[in-house]
Amino acid sequence: MTLAHLLDGLRCACCGTLNMLWLDPARAVVECRECGQSALIFPDLEDLEKGESR
Repeated sequence: MTLAHLLDGLRCACCGTLNMLWLDPARAVVECRECGQSALIFPDLEDLEKGESR
């Protein structure tokens, strides 16, 4: 079971496809389902320490 979330309204920087980016917070990855390009994500540690969320 994957708990990925569609990143609606965003476009892949590699292939340009709209609405194909998925965020997988468990793996800390954003992935394009069209071309397969992926990117690691990093949380803003200052916000986590303060208990803030965006």
